Amino acid sequence: MNPILPSQYYIPDVEARKDEDGNIYLYGSKDCCGNDEYCSYEYQVFSSSDMKNFQAHPVSFISYDEASHMAAHGKMPLYAPDCLKIKDRYCLFYCLSDGSEGVAFSESPTGPFTDAVPIAGADGTQIDPAVFKDDDGQVYYFWGQGSLRGGKLSEDLSEVIPETMVKGILTEDRDGFHEGISIRKRNGIYYLVYADSSRGRPTCLGYAMSDKPLGPYTKKGIIIDNTGCDPASWNNHGSIEEYQGKWYVFYHRSSHNSEFSRRVCVEEIFFEEDGTIREVLMTSQGTEPPIPCKRKLPASALCRLSGKCYFDAYSSRDMHYEYLTNIHNGDWGVIRYMDFNCEIRGISLSCSSSTYGGTAEIYIDSMESECLAKVEIKRTGGKFDFQQFDSPVRVPSGVHAVYIKFTGIAGKLMDLKDIMFY
Repeated sequence: MNPILPSQYYIPDVEARKDEDGNIYLYGSKDCCGNDEYCSYEYQVFSSSDMKNFQAHPVSFISYDEASHMAAHGKMPLYAPDCLKIKDRYCLFYCLSDGSEGVAFSESPTGPFTDAVPIAGADGTQIDPAVFKDDDGQVYYFWGQGSLRGGKLSEDLSEVIPETMVKGILTEDRDGFHEGISIRKRNGIYYLVYADSSRGRPTCLGYAMSDKPLGPYTKKGIIIDNTGCDPASWNNHGSIEEYQGKWYVFYHRSSHNSEFSRRVCVEEIFFEEDGTIREVLMTSQGTEPPIPCKRKLPASALCRLSGKCYFDAYSSRDMHYEYLTNIHNGDWGVIRYMDFNCEIRGISLSCSSSTYGGTAEIYIDSMESECLAKVEIKRTGGKFDFQQFDSPVRVPSGVHAVYIKFTGIAGKLMDLKDIMFY
């Protein structure tokens, strides 16, 4: 279910890679929960054998520890990486906030990655590397912000071969290319996936297609747009990957009413006969079937928000959870999708309120549908004094989107932690 990692992990900019062992590995940057700047000074890899349960591995790479052989770079945030097995080594392509770019190596897909070296021709110029090994073994390297560059890598991976470099493969003016490139090949077609600003902000993952790795490329459309994940959301960054015959898009959502604290999500995608990709919506279920109607859900299962509300986090030494906060009159969120394959009698919301409370109204499939229930939320003992509030409800059988609309008098009404039908 989305977001796909436990709530204490904020991993944006994910490059998903299927390895020879059949597992999926996630390589991304790492936000610090509640921070007000992008990324941290470390990378951490996550893996899964079923695309549902992900294992967190130890920190794989850091930008300031001398053991990583990166002392010359100094202490700077690590931006979006990529990783690929080339010959007999796993090669982590990293970048830092000053535009430094390089590659480090490991015997394992989860690291640790060491012996870092800069990539001549790219180092110090831009951010967000992507790497691709073609069927003939040639390795290609792409990077850039606003204007995409690419070229062939030397055999030792230390240099973009100058005479192969192509500039302006994609541009922001022409293609909406903002940053965050990723490359894949399917049925002889090369796909560039990137943060696309053509809808006003780079909240989309757009894509372009070509029959050659270095282009020319033609922009074809949008794969997913994370608009509505958070009132202050600014960007998106992700990748596509095949797993057990299906293709998925990995992307991130912001939280905490900020551009930061981003969490990775995933949706199945679908190709048309001509190779183009249908645009998909953000969902709560992600790679899973529609969510069983009696499953207890965290508030973060609301995959799209409207109004002033947003997800924040409570953290202590022993506990971490997210909750929906700053809820005002008229705000709403939606769960996509739930399977009501059995009869239910009611709905229970875990809420707190240090003001006057309010009402949570339940709709299915559309905000214009009939209101099925009204859950009255009373004042509790404080912001983190979450209590259960119930209402009878009947939902028609079938698969439905569930909308929760909040109403009440002026100001902040309540916070929401959990949702459960019973």
